Amino acid sequence: MPGTLSGRSAALLALCMCGAAGVAGQIRMGGSAPGGVVRIFNTDLAVLEMQEPRKDLPCSATPVKALLGFDLKFHSGYEVSVPLRDLAGSENLLTILFRVTPEVRPDEQVYFVQRVRVPSIEEDARGDAFLQGSFDLGEGNYHVDWLMRDRSERVCSAYWDAEATLAARDRQMGLRIAAGEIRASENEQFREEPPVERAASEPPLNVKVLVNFAPQNAHASTLQPIDTSALVSILRTISRDPRIGKFSITAFNLQERRVVFRQADADRIDFPGLGEAIGSLNLGTVSVKLLGQKHGETEFLADLIKKEAGAEPRPDALVFAGPKAMLDQNVQPETLKEIGDLDYPVFYMNYALNPQAAPWRDAISHAVRFFKGYEFTISRPRDLWFAVTEMVSRIVKLKHGRPNAASSSE
Repeated sequence: MPGTLSGRSAALLALCMCGAAGVAGQIRMGGSAPGGVVRIFNTDLAVLEMQEPRKDLPCSATPVKALLGFDLKFHSGYEVSVPLRDLAGSENLLTILFRVTPEVRPDEQVYFVQRVRVPSIEEDARGDAFLQGSFDLGEGNYHVDWLMRDRSERVCSAYWDAEATLAARDRQMGLRIAAGEIRASENEQFREEPPVERAASEPPLNVKVLVNFAPQNAHASTLQPIDTSALVSILRTISRDPRIGKFSITAFNLQERRVVFRQADADRIDFPGLGEAIGSLNLGTVSVKLLGQKHGETEFLADLIKKEAGAEPRPDALVFAGPKAMLDQNVQPETLKEIGDLDYPVFYMNYALNPQAAPWRDAISHAVRFFKGYEFTISRPRDLWFAVTEMVSRIVKLKHGRPNAASSSE
């Protein structure tokens, strides 16, 4: 992950992050495949083997607890602070080297390297430089040996254990990384999804998904990675179900009142194209024309629902996803009645990091309830996994005319 620096030198140090082949951030040594050749200095290897913390280069390294992400991988790492006065002088280069060892396969250690270019810093500089790094883990126990050195060969080292454990009730969740496996973190959220082997025993399902790409904080002027990660994970989890074979995706933003991406009746979701489209959002700017439209967001949402719900060909399910859309007025029932009765189920994947902050229904929730749909609150990775599992089971049962399951929690 890119490093950051507090104080007036922050931007300079962040811009000076460097790696092999010009790729910013940390890289896995020896390539991505296990068994790759790793070459490191003997002096660095001696520090890693010593298991005794060093502070020649004053720093404080704090382990980051392994947490399960919406992508169904455990994410761990570290945070490091260095007093600016100890980096004062001409340009410097910090090299961070660490290895992660799985307890179950101690001979399969994985090494990572990260380099940070440090600009010239005044002798009387105050404050601290803050750096961070991350890596992905499968379930299991691990040991981390970590060091950082500068061009003067001053070294700071630290050692700790990391544990990645699923709760007993979550054991049935299918993680995206094998137990005991160690990987470099993937920073590109909109990367292409690998092909999925679809079920051949029955006709594939056709699902239409409408995603409101908006920040958790309705007043925020930008979309942060934390805002998009869960929404992209919702799409990826849906796309990975082998029973679904056709996807229609509509990405929109209520604040800008526009559709930013459409993909109809496709065999797979175009994540790179979606990411490029999401990058065009400019939430901090609202035109005078839009500001002058009373209930404009409600009208946009109503028109979108009417267009997508009434379009042909009819999908096997209509799925809404996004954070709570608290509008000054909900879509009126009379407007929704114009669509007529739907012969397919409607679902709402409501992404809410803190559902207690706004426990009431939002505008999309009211519309889904009108169609007697099902709502799931997504605030943790387990919520997403179980919601998609239940949703697809309901779609299959309804498509084949079997009795519906018990009502979902709303």
